[in-house]
Amino acid sequence: MAQVLVRQLNDKIVERLKKRAKENGRSLQSEVKTILEEAVPDYESAWKRIAKLQKTLKQSGRKFSDSATLIREDRDR
Repeated sequence: MAQVLVRQLNDKIVERLKKRAKENGRSLQSEVKTILEEAVPDYESAWKRIAKLQKTLKQSGRKFSDSATLIREDRDR
């Protein structure tokens, strides 16, 4: 697993990170890792989940309209 070194962080930022880590019951390293993971979501995985959901909805037999078409029709009125 890769490691990242961040240099020259402002002391106030480090203190805020430590406080946040304590509030969340985590170590400073774990808190920073969590922040980075949340800041850079796995878009590929998200699109796969979306495609799976769309497939499931289509198989349910329900009809869904294209929202872009509905918006265009509304704007044209």
